[in-house]
Amino acid sequence: MTATVDHIEGQTFHGRKGAIRNAFRYGVDYLLLDAEREVTGPAAFSRNRGNVFSVQDRDHGGAPGQGRGAAWVREVLGAHQLLQPARISLLTQPRVLGYVFNPVSFWLCHDADEALVAVIAEVTNTFGERHSYLCHKPDCGPIGPSDRLQATKIFYVSPFQPIEGGYVFRFDIRPDRLGIWIDYSQGEGGLIATLTGHRRALTNRSILRAMLLRPMGARRVMALIFWQALKLKVKGARYRVRPAPPEPEVTRG
Repeated sequence: MTATVDHIEGQTFHGRKGAIRNAFRYGVDYLLLDAEREVTGPAAFSRNRGNVFSVQDRDHGGAPGQGRGAAWVREVLGAHQLLQPARISLLTQPRVLGYVFNPVSFWLCHDADEALVAVIAEVTNTFGERHSYLCHKPDCGPIGPSDRLQATKIFYVSPFQPIEGGYVFRFDIRPDRLGIWIDYSQGEGGLIATLTGHRRALTNRSILRAMLLRPMGARRVMALIFWQALKLKVKGARYRVRPAPPEPEVTRG
């Protein structure tokens, strides 16, 4: 049995907290698909093959380019003594004309009643390193829009933010739209990042619209990241040297 692919033509917002302020908002394309079933999509989309839009299993669930997909997710949940989900979905930016960079993708784990019960936030920095944060409620119950899930930050993401501090995640995943909010705090500084958008079926028309409005996909995202880094440097933000990545591949909130 096959599953369809959803296209989130969303908005992402980043707002820096502290003495040196900086904020930006821009459009971004995410796909939401079943991680373990064969998926069907329009002619301009492929799974594990090249196309205008594509999702490659090797890009997720492990080190970049060496991922094992949903099998990795189930191993992580088992290693943390969590129940296996009935369904695993992947929310990620697609490869566009073969190129990919995902600052953060999300593995969404649902129980038999379709309730969201666990999320793995898969964070990748511009240096090709990755660390994932496993989020769930203490009682492993359904995660609702008002729930706030915490994780200790241990991974170097931006050279203009410290590694210390903590994240607060909030997830609102609905059949017609989704919202994800990440609040990073460290002392009086930190960052607020959001992803919001409506869920619609992926079509050739929506892919064409994305290519016209947000050309080059992840290449554009990478360019925007460096543009914002330049602005922070000009504003006098402190640059922090990158340390060795953390040993554990996944930490639990």
